[in-house]
Amino acid sequence: MGRGLVIGVVLVLAALGVAVGVVLRDTEDAGSASSSGMTVASAMGGNGSLEGYARAMEPRPFHFPEDHGPHPDFRTEWWYWTGNLETADGRAFGYQFTLFRSALSPEQPQQRASGWSTRQVFMGHFTLSDVSAGRFHVSERFSRAAQGLAGADGAPFHVWLQDWDVRSEGTGGTWPMHLRAQGDGVTLELTLDEGKPPVLQGDKGLSQKGAERGNASYYYSLSRMPSRGTVSVDGQTVQVKGESWMDREWSTSALSGDQVGWDWFALQFTDGSELMLYQLRKKDGTKDAFSAGTYVPTTGEAVHLTADDMQLEPRGTWKSPRGGEYPAGWRIQVPKVSLSLTVTPKLPDQELPVLVRYWEGAVTVDGTREGKPVQGRGYLEMTGYADAPRDEQTVRSRTP
Repeated sequence: MGRGLVIGVVLVLAALGVAVGVVLRDTEDAGSASSSGMTVASAMGGNGSLEGYARAMEPRPFHFPEDHGPHPDFRTEWWYWTGNLETADGRAFGYQFTLFRSALSPEQPQQRASGWSTRQVFMGHFTLSDVSAGRFHVSERFSRAAQGLAGADGAPFHVWLQDWDVRSEGTGGTWPMHLRAQGDGVTLELTLDEGKPPVLQGDKGLSQKGAERGNASYYYSLSRMPSRGTVSVDGQTVQVKGESWMDREWSTSALSGDQVGWDWFALQFTDGSELMLYQLRKKDGTKDAFSAGTYVPTTGEAVHLTADDMQLEPRGTWKSPRGGEYPAGWRIQVPKVSLSLTVTPKLPDQELPVLVRYWEGAVTVDGTREGKPVQGRGYLEMTGYADAPRDEQTVRSRTP
């Protein structure tokens, strides 16, 4: 996960019944998209044949900056950025910007009868949490990857959906990246500088999501990128700076039959360390054995975590005005790295009322490591809670 958000464009295709040649919608009215009533479990249930797609079967070498670019042999991939920003006088913002690519069928080299023909479609989510004003802005877009409307390149790196995009501005490399998105009355322009090197999640970048071989993704993170730029809200533009997190994942897999959703955390501590955790939830509310995570120390090797290395406990309940209930916060114990944490949303309502509703927003974190105080901030993603069936709400505990 890490999502970056594994919901992926597969959701869109499953929900809308998209076929090659159908014009996908582009909407800034994200709230209208949630009327389908789809759940994450149904959207990620693996509809359609996987034959002809590449699968994540075993660890592979990673090459940068090439792997920032597309992997069209896989059915789905996503580019995911989140960050916490502030102005010089302390006005706080959080942002999420995610672009998903999904294949309608395996790519086959052939002559296209029309420039509009494509087997690739894109979906984008952009949110801005205006913490000081208590406002949450959401935009959602869809487009086919034809006529330059959406796409991804590896050299130089560039991924875009209409005028939403992230591109490399470096000469002969990746850095800096420039991010641009707008919608729902807000605009974000950021320069992302190189921070820590990529962290390969799971087994050398192979992130297993279920027992079946190939039910996995290739997954890496850039866990801390210094960020600077501007935020425009209601016509007022302010300078901001802070830190961002990038997740990259590509896959040809789905949730297992007994998985209903996930809880994903990307936390950046003031001591320079980071923590990524994801908890896959089963129908009975228990934690799936393929839940995992990574602790990235200030210096040195990353520490990979299994389901047995973490304990996550919900704190209270937040009731969505759109239906469903989410945890209102979390307590996290990671004895392997001596962490005891409390995670609190900066705004209660950071739910995206999009095609498949989920909660993703800026959080603060407080606690201890080896008995000494630690603080930080980050992002939390919770899926599978909106309009969940009754038996799925008995216990509140991404596919990354």
